[in-house]
Amino acid sequence: MKNIVLVGFMGSGKSSTGRRLARKLGYDFIDTDYAIEEVTGLTVEQIFAKHGVKRFRGEEALLVSKLADKENLVIATGGGLVLNPQNIEKLKANGIFILLKASPETICKRVKNKRTRPLLARGNLKHKVTKLLEDRQDAYQMADYSVNTDHLDPDTIVHIIYQYLLERGVIVRNH
Repeated sequence: MKNIVLVGFMGSGKSSTGRRLARKLGYDFIDTDYAIEEVTGLTVEQIFAKHGVKRFRGEEALLVSKLADKENLVIATGGGLVLNPQNIEKLKANGIFILLKASPETICKRVKNKRTRPLLARGNLKHKVTKLLEDRQDAYQMADYSVNTDHLDPDTIVHIIYQYLLERGVIVRNH
């Protein structure tokens, strides 16, 4: 079975939705940021601080190469993973891309107490979120389906994605 690849900006609901969706489908769940932390023994913030964004993106690309051949995964990607076209190409070969979208206002509410996120650590939060969303807008266009998560809880998002996957024949209903 194809993998389900959740993409979108930080705070859009990829991790919380991904865990629930994996449980519903009986798939394994992978959060790429946490997987990179496990492999490197460093937090995302530490990788950014000690080695820079380039090293982090390199770790991401390595992980994508490992995940691309696997099946029955729900993969919650780091927000910037889609910036590398090779990552998209590798994951698309055996994956359905679901974009979780949220407004800058919603994202700011969801991440305001998580200022450890390296790309949002300093400066005006809403300005940074808006700018990064604009920068990534084109990269998110490759998604097969998108869900606006602004006013939805994770269980509702899972239901919407599940229905889409059923309708597309990607999955067969569990009895």
